[in-house]
Amino acid sequence: MNFVVAIPARHDASRLPGKPLRLLGGEPLILHVARRALAAGAREVWVAADDARIIDALAGSGVRTTLTASTHASGTDRLAECAAIAGWSDDTVVVNLQGDEPFAPAAGIRAVAARLLAANSEMATLATPIEEAATVFDPNTVKLVRDASGHALYFSRAPIPWARDAFSSESKRMPATGEWLRHIGIYAYRAGFLRRFTTMPRGQLEQMESLEQLRALEAGVRIAVELTPEPFPPGIDTPEDLARAQAHLAQAHLVAQR
Repeated sequence: MNFVVAIPARHDASRLPGKPLRLLGGEPLILHVARRALAAGAREVWVAADDARIIDALAGSGVRTTLTASTHASGTDRLAECAAIAGWSDDTVVVNLQGDEPFAPAAGIRAVAARLLAANSEMATLATPIEEAATVFDPNTVKLVRDASGHALYFSRAPIPWARDAFSSESKRMPATGEWLRHIGIYAYRAGFLRRFTTMPRGQLEQMESLEQLRALEAGVRIAVELTPEPFPPGIDTPEDLARAQAHLAQAHLVAQR
């Protein structure tokens, strides 16, 4: 496949300031993400950052970097500037990989690009099944429902779909049948649509849920949803997430040494 990966990186994340440069296994978080993107076999891998220190941390990594405006409201806006700097044609397939996904599997990055190329839609994204009721009810976990053709119907922080009998009981439990999906915040689209998306007005649904992808749904854009071919661990948003990632990496090193 012919695609590029673009990684937006903002230094001063509200819940974890300096996140791209936080150390994971002794190396900056953004370097781990960049390596995942390189492993996916993209034609180009770019990191669009708002701070020169992030650019410096990636020196010699093999990825291209660009310093973008610090005023962007979202990572998607940052990537639209990156697309202009890189000079991508409207038909270029762009995978938007979040800068806090140090364990993103290469197969998942390729899968979202392949889904866009195969689908009659302007965007593609990934999801993974949810097995625990606590995850369904966690507002920090974004859920989605999709139609019979595999396109997104809605994304929400609320428990969707609502299993009336199972979820209304005092002890919430996962029903025996049904599909509950956790959204994975990776997207694929063509550079032309990326530019157009950033000019769309924010809809009420996006503002209510604080989910940028709802802007596309509210505007009538189809978003194809692919199930991730490999486990896609949650990204890092908080100090607790970073501590869990440290433990995960340490355990992986122990297993590799055996």
